[in-house]
Amino acid sequence: MKRIFTLLTIAVLAMVAFNAMSLSTIVKGIFGSKDAADAAPANVAASAKTLFDFSVKSIDGKSVSLAQYKGKKVVILNTASKCGFTPQYADWEKFYEANKDKVVVLGFPANNFMSQEPGSNNDIAAFCQKNYGVSFPMFEKVEVTGNEQHPLYQWLSKKTQNGWNDKAPSWNFCKYVVNEQGQLTHFFESKIKPNDAEFKRAIGL
Repeated sequence: MKRIFTLLTIAVLAMVAFNAMSLSTIVKGIFGSKDAADAAPANVAASAKTLFDFSVKSIDGKSVSLAQYKGKKVVILNTASKCGFTPQYADWEKFYEANKDKVVVLGFPANNFMSQEPGSNNDIAAFCQKNYGVSFPMFEKVEVTGNEQHPLYQWLSKKTQNGWNDKAPSWNFCKYVVNEQGQLTHFFESKIKPNDAEFKRAIGL
């Protein structure tokens, strides 16, 4: 009887998960698509709005103007603490430490994918520091997809706002690259790490 109850519980949880997110979305998010990266076309016009027009809340609740990153490339990650890609925190921390004079990494926790970031901002900050020694800027938990999508992620994922890209995050640890002028230049899926050749070309390393 106990085994039957356990199986029924698992089935119910699976149904809830699949109602919230299609199987194809889950598979694509975890394993990525054939085209794991996108770049702005060479002739794309600069968008009227740039990254530097946004202010966001840090993970400890302070207002941060992203204009402070003018003159640097910016890598924006949507992060999660209970994901198969969570160990990428270590990869991106190492990358940030080695390149922060010219590239900044910004982390935005999100609970959009299978509820893999359930904690509070304080919980997330403690987790990142304890487990990965994260020193790159982290921001408050936001929605990166859906009806409550944060304005920054609306700009990152809507062609009408950024000039060329329509891809929203498909899973945790998707990456957007923004150039020194605040224009979006690249999108990379979750599986891409800092040592990926195409990512390194995007950053100019």
